[in-house]
Amino acid sequence: MKKISLALLSLAFITACNSTKTATNSNSSNNTKETVVNIDLVNVTNDQVKVAFTPMHITAKTATFHIPKTVPGTYSTDNYGKYIENFKAFDAKGNELTVSHPDQNSWDINDANKLSKITYYVNDTFDTESSMEGKKVFSPAGTNILKDKNFVLNLHGFVGYFTNQQEFPYTLNITHPETLVGTSALTDLDAANNKDTFKVNRYFEVTDNPIMYAKPNNVTFNINGMDVLLSVYSPTNTVKASDLKEKMEKMILAQKNFLGKVNATSKYSILLYLSTGKDDATGFGALEHHTSTTVIFPEMMPTEMLAKYMKDVVSHEFFHTLTPLEVHSEEVHYFDYNNPKMSKHLWMYEGVTEYFANLFQINQELIDENAFYERILGKVNGAKRHNDNMSFTKMSENILVEPYKKNYANVYEKGALIGMCIDILIRENSNGKKGILDMMQALSKKYGVHKPFNDNQLFTDIAAITNPAVQKFINTHVEGNTPINYTTFFNKVGLSMQSKETKTGFLMKDMQTPYIDVDQKTKEVLFLADTNSFLKKLGVQGGDRLVSIDGTKYDLKNIQALVMGSFNWKEGDDMTMIVKRNGKEVTLKGKITTPMGVAYTLAPDDLPATDKRVILRNAWLKN
Repeated sequence: MKKISLALLSLAFITACNSTKTATNSNSSNNTKETVVNIDLVNVTNDQVKVAFTPMHITAKTATFHIPKTVPGTYSTDNYGKYIENFKAFDAKGNELTVSHPDQNSWDINDANKLSKITYYVNDTFDTESSMEGKKVFSPAGTNILKDKNFVLNLHGFVGYFTNQQEFPYTLNITHPETLVGTSALTDLDAANNKDTFKVNRYFEVTDNPIMYAKPNNVTFNINGMDVLLSVYSPTNTVKASDLKEKMEKMILAQKNFLGKVNATSKYSILLYLSTGKDDATGFGALEHHTSTTVIFPEMMPTEMLAKYMKDVVSHEFFHTLTPLEVHSEEVHYFDYNNPKMSKHLWMYEGVTEYFANLFQINQELIDENAFYERILGKVNGAKRHNDNMSFTKMSENILVEPYKKNYANVYEKGALIGMCIDILIRENSNGKKGILDMMQALSKKYGVHKPFNDNQLFTDIAAITNPAVQKFINTHVEGNTPINYTTFFNKVGLSMQSKETKTGFLMKDMQTPYIDVDQKTKEVLFLADTNSFLKKLGVQGGDRLVSIDGTKYDLKNIQALVMGSFNWKEGDDMTMIVKRNGKEVTLKGKITTPMGVAYTLAPDDLPATDKRVILRNAWLKN
């Protein structure tokens, strides 16, 4: 998963049931040896979709049906059961069976041995995001129901499972308007224009294959034998899939070349939903799956900027085809949707993935060295905002609860830097010939999609694959709680910190570092002590609380509009800003000027090409 509230990553978000009653599978002559689910996208009423669910034969007197509490890749408790209404169970004659609802995500059915089918209605999550206070479903893991226009089917929000029936086949029948096309990595087995049929081997494959229905706005291209499907839903039809094709094609080709033989994916689907921002999705980013990703961004974003963010976000999700999708623990493979046990290896699942999403771009010459160093330095600065004395493995195991939960975003910052340090250590101890990608390839060969590792065994495997320096680093800085001295690793490859004046954004120093924050108690937008030249000339001081700009008031509710709108501010235009300072309102007036600020950069030392540090750096970035 990659959460990115654009410039708001640091601001806005900056993302059980142990029933003893079980359903027992029958191996008798009963012909219901699979679960059949019918989803009706045509007869949508009250913005709800009806689901009819025919389970495998159940012999137990009482059975429990579940909708997920948590799904893989989100590392959060979302309780999708709260979006289910009018749940009913029927026998073969249509008689209604008695149902109780013991918790938000479970339904107990009496006389389950007579059960023929269940029905229920599903509400979507997108509609509630702008009105909900506090916990919201991360949009790329959410659902959308927009009659005759768009359906985002993250199927964990529509389809559930009976206890002990997760490992058996499912057939999904989806009726939909003929004007809408469904895009998925699954293969449609029904030739009709208004119905799709998909078959999967187990419940995990249901949740692992999102589907988006929208009017045709698709492109398909082939990269080294892999078919890539890009589907775009643009409410005002301003963004075409063809607008993004060239950059997506170039990026995925570079990723395939970087991964080499370790990636054998034959089909990959990218589902891009563009939000209006009004009663719509507000959590921007993406969620990974084995052969697809769902991506959410605002439609108002300029196409060039959209393409840039798509490159960074989708590249991150695509690298998840390596981990955790191919290299993963038992906790991931046998995921418990309603009483999850979390793996302690988020440093790898998200951290190494995020590291690769940046490393491949310099390796494949999509960006230059300075841009790569800027990204790495951004990770260092981002990691400083989190608890640096916390064991990363302990945080991972407990990521659903505090105080670990609030440090989740560090998996993209320090997690990526852990990957970098291990990479440099492997390079240093192999004369530059091997790196962390070789380590991941070896783990992929040992395990793979269908063979999970034991959570406590992984570090032993890594020690055998790499060298004692890596093992010591993991013991000290990953399992241990000792902060990493990144300067030590930069020195190994001939890099050091330097300062310079540089152009910044109006409200962000860079995509990792804001000039504003939010007071979580008052919901006010406040300015930080570190500001740029534009804000200083206007008269802004650290601690000022923003009241309005040119008559528009701002607080937590519309901070996204503030930051997104700042991208369109023009030099020379007049601006009137009202701030609250020491409890009194102060009016600031001036011209919009080019924002400049002092930034620290990571840059190469002046060393001869024969220096071992330069040789190691070249091996790190180019091999």
